[in-house]
Amino acid sequence: MGSKLSVDESVRVVIVGGGFAGIAAASQLKSHGIPFVLVDMKDCFHHNVGALRASVESGFASKTFISYKDSYQDSFKQGKVVGINLETQNVLLESNEELHFSHLIIATGSHGPFPGKINITTTKDAAIQMYEDLIKEVQKAKHVVVVGGGAAGVEMAAEVKTDYPEKEVTLIHSKVALADAELEPCVRRAVKEILLNKGVRLVLGQKVANLDELTPNMTQDNIEIRLDKDPEVITANLLLCCTGIKVNSSCYLNVFGD
Repeated sequence: MGSKLSVDESVRVVIVGGGFAGIAAASQLKSHGIPFVLVDMKDCFHHNVGALRASVESGFASKTFISYKDSYQDSFKQGKVVGINLETQNVLLESNEELHFSHLIIATGSHGPFPGKINITTTKDAAIQMYEDLIKEVQKAKHVVVVGGGAAGVEMAAEVKTDYPEKEVTLIHSKVALADAELEPCVRRAVKEILLNKGVRLVLGQKVANLDELTPNMTQDNIEIRLDKDPEVITANLLLCCTGIKVNSSCYLNVFGD
């Protein structure tokens, strides 16, 4: 634990983003007694590494959320940051409230599709319910298609097939090799063998041509999934997107220029 530091009364740190980096910064500032405000769209930290299992196992989602208020009390503010003014040193929230800062930490991380990520303004209870609702959709579906064969897609397909071995599960990936490129080739091959042994059908080296026309996370009859290189139409009941993450730069995109 750090010791409390003597700081000028004008010091007020604003941390934008309450993911792993944001809470690390907040915890350091708290331990040194430096005034700060942590801002996040959710009222809770989301351990999204466990999010995919929370999509198939009821009750698991509650283990992946921790209230910010429990850790930071009045040093937490829920809100969506829509702008940053470096001249006045203010952070603008969607509610039109402004937070003044002497120092600014941007820790907005990345965004991606649910269930791997939750990038909306929500509460802990509502977020947990989102996963419980998705579990019901998975349970109703006979054929689940996972789009994306990176780390998240591979785990999602395995989670569904492990908990519901009777279901048909298809994984569609735009590349031939599964999982992340940073992994050793032998590991990526082992991942492929595990999925095949579980009975997951792999459609590799192809993209979903009509992905923008489809509704994910909702069980429906006869969802037609078209591929970009194959005339085959895959018919499923449920589509789960694990199509990767992008830098979450929306709040500062127009602030720093080049």
